Amino acid sequence: MNNTVYIRAMSQEDIEIILKNYAKQGWSKPREVLEKYFSSQTEGFLYVFVAECDNDVAGYTVLYPDTGIGPFAFQKIPVISDFIVFEKYQCKGIGNKILDAAEKKASEMSDKVQLGVGLHSGYGSAQRIYIKRGYVPDGSGVWYNNEPLAQYADCKNDDELVLFLIKELRREK
Repeated sequence: MNNTVYIRAMSQEDIEIILKNYAKQGWSKPREVLEKYFSSQTEGFLYVFVAECDNDVAGYTVLYPDTGIGPFAFQKIPVISDFIVFEKYQCKGIGNKILDAAEKKASEMSDKVQLGVGLHSGYGSAQRIYIKRGYVPDGSGVWYNNEPLAQYADCKNDDELVLFLIKELRREK
């Protein structure tokens, strides 16, 4: 393994590789989600940043120019979503390269970028990288199923329990 990492747009061939890499970790991802990412990227509705290392997909993330969910819905603040670095590629700086590319593109659209991060321990690595990169809680509290969670409300600590973070960017024109 030479560890040379390239960040590029998603190709249709990546779908199978990503599905296999999820399966190797004992995780699953609906094929339809990845197919939708690819078609939406092709139509110009979003951007998918894929990290390629040794002819393999090491990870990826999706950048939405705007979204209808979260505390900044429809405010033209780009959203980073579905950020993953597969386990065998973690701790090699690949996540930072993916986020660098997504943030650079976001800076062409806005002076801010946002994301939601899960709160259970499975998101621990993502929580740490986001904080180290300057993301801060947006102040809207915890969200569950794309809605703000009311104070003292019961919830389940699953993938739908998230905290939204925001980062100020240096705007690129």
